[in-house]
Amino acid sequence: MHIYFSGIGGVGIGPLAMLAQDADYTVSGSDMHESDMTKTMTSRGIDVKIGQDGSQIADVQTKKPIEWFVHSAALPQDHPELVFAQEHGIKISKRDEFLNHFLAEKELQLVAVSGTHGKTTTTSMIVWLCQQLNVPVSYSVGAPLSFGPSARYMPSSKYFIYECDEFDKNFLSFKPSISAIPSMDYDHPDTYPTQALYNQAFAQFLAQSEVVFLWSKIAATLNVGSSEKIHLLDENDSAIGDIKLNGLHVRRNALLAAHIAHTINPGTELETFTGLLKAFPGSGRRFEKLADNIYTDYAHHPVEIAATIEMAREVNQKVVVVYQPHQNVRQHEIVREHAYKSCFNGIKQLYWLPTYLSREDPTLDILSPTELLNSVSPDLQTEYTQMNDALWQKIKNHAEQGDLVVAMSAGDLDGWLRKKTVLPR
Repeated sequence: MHIYFSGIGGVGIGPLAMLAQDADYTVSGSDMHESDMTKTMTSRGIDVKIGQDGSQIADVQTKKPIEWFVHSAALPQDHPELVFAQEHGIKISKRDEFLNHFLAEKELQLVAVSGTHGKTTTTSMIVWLCQQLNVPVSYSVGAPLSFGPSARYMPSSKYFIYECDEFDKNFLSFKPSISAIPSMDYDHPDTYPTQALYNQAFAQFLAQSEVVFLWSKIAATLNVGSSEKIHLLDENDSAIGDIKLNGLHVRRNALLAAHIAHTINPGTELETFTGLLKAFPGSGRRFEKLADNIYTDYAHHPVEIAATIEMAREVNQKVVVVYQPHQNVRQHEIVREHAYKSCFNGIKQLYWLPTYLSREDPTLDILSPTELLNSVSPDLQTEYTQMNDALWQKIKNHAEQGDLVVAMSAGDLDGWLRKKTVLPR
C-alpha cells in the first residue's frame, strides 16, 4: 500500500510515516517547509516534497498511485492536496483512522498517554524502561528521542505505546488497553470552548479505556474513584522522592511511567523500574541541554512554564527565560484566566518574544507583547525582544556569567537557538 502523509514534518504525522515505513508500506509525503523531521524522513529514503500547491502530490502520483492520503487536523478543506486526493478517488483520513487500522492489522494493544502536560516525557519513559528489559514494544512519541527514532514498529511487539493528544479530540478515537493521564489543565480552547467540555472529553477517554492510571486530584476533578479498572496514584507518594531526576513533575511522571511499565512487565518489581529511571536520558525539547547553561523546552502553557522553572532552579538558582508565546487564541484564554501572573516566579530575567501564530481564529485581535507582558507579575525583570543577533548575544552573556538560560517555545525559537548553538537535534 502506498500512503501519502500530508504534513510529514509535523510531530503528529511524521512518526506515523516512520511506522508505515517500518511495516513495509510505500511511504511518501509533503510539508510546507523543510525541518529536522523532513530531513530525517529523507535520510530514511522516504520521498518528501517541500511545498503543497498540488504539484508535489501530482508528481508522486505519476510515479506510483497513492492509495491512502493521511493528513493532520490543521488541513483546511480547500487545501490543494486534499482537493487532489478527492478528485482522484484516493482514500482520505486523519491520523487516528490510519493508526487504528495499523493497530488492528498488527494486532497491537494500545497503551495511550494523554493529558495536558507530561505526555511526551511519560511516553518516552515507558518506551525506555521496556527497552532496558529487552521487552519489544512499538511506539510513537511526539518529540525527538536520544535513544531511538520518534516512532518504531517491531513485529514481535505486543503493545503499542502512544503519545495520545487531546487536540481535535484525537484521543477519543481510541479504546486503549492501558491509559495514563499525567496531568490535566484546561487547554486547546479552539477545540474545547469551556473547561467543562475539556473535562468531559477526559471522562469519556477514561470510559473508553480498559485500565487507567491517574493521580488522585485528577480523579477527583473527573468525579471517578478507585476501582478494579481505575488505579489512583498519590501525588505525595514517598516513592516519588526516591526517584533521582530533576523536577517534581518529572519525578511524578517517572512514577506513573514505572506503574505502566510494571503493568506491561508484571514479572519485574515496581522498584526495579523506579531505580532504572535515574539513568533516563530524557526526550528532545524537554529541558534539553544545547550548550553549557543553555537549554530548550517545549513549555508554552503556564503550568508547564512553572514546572520547567522549578526543574531549572534545582540545577541553578539563577534562571533566565526566553519565552515565545504560542497561538494568539491561546493567549486570549491565558490572559482571561490571569495565568501568567505567577508562573514565571523565581527567575532572574524574562525575555518575551512575539507570539508564534498557528491555527488562529481570524476574528480575534492579535494581542500585542505589551498587552501580554501586562499580565505578568510587575516584580519581574522583563524585556520585549526579537529573535535576532542582539538576543543571541544576551543569551551568551547570561550563560557565560553562570546563569541558566532556558528557551520556552512550541514555535520556531527552538530551531533558531539550535542553529546558534551549532548542535544537532
